[in-house]
Amino acid sequence: MATALAASPLVNTIAQTQSAAALEAKAPPLPKLGSAFKLPRITLLDGSVFDPAKAEGQPLLVYWWASTCPFCALQSPSMDKLWRSQKSRGLQMLALSIDVKPEPAVAYLKAKGYSFPAAWASPEWRSAFPKPQGLPVTLLRGRDGRLQLAEKGQLFAEDVDAIADLI
Repeated sequence: MATALAASPLVNTIAQTQSAAALEAKAPPLPKLGSAFKLPRITLLDGSVFDPAKAEGQPLLVYWWASTCPFCALQSPSMDKLWRSQKSRGLQMLALSIDVKPEPAVAYLKAKGYSFPAAWASPEWRSAFPKPQGLPVTLLRGRDGRLQLAEKGQLFAEDVDAIADLI
């Protein structure tokens, strides 16, 4: 009986949840407003490369999300709308999926028709730039390279729309 239970999907789900909770407890707090931050290079889910040097001097929106996150599902349409409306004003964006594998993120973006630049934040990449506590997480770096906005948890559509005023 114990062997059958140990291999059950329920036990695996519980173990994954406990593992995710342990990682979340160790996650750093949100960075402080006014602080500078730099991102490492990362390959996007479409195969292109996000080069942080090309984002220097431009507003940069960083958005951590997951295909299984219900709050991300509510916020992502507004993030895509913001991206589409503000990229002509110089907005740079990097949406970072924290899914266990990249494939669910690719399928989710395709199914929803989102166009924002997205990458899978591999464990190696996350060690270089750890995700702050919470999900979704939204950061906006201003043209001066300093953090203007740092929010964890779901932003409402009007909150995301207000980001345009900071660009």
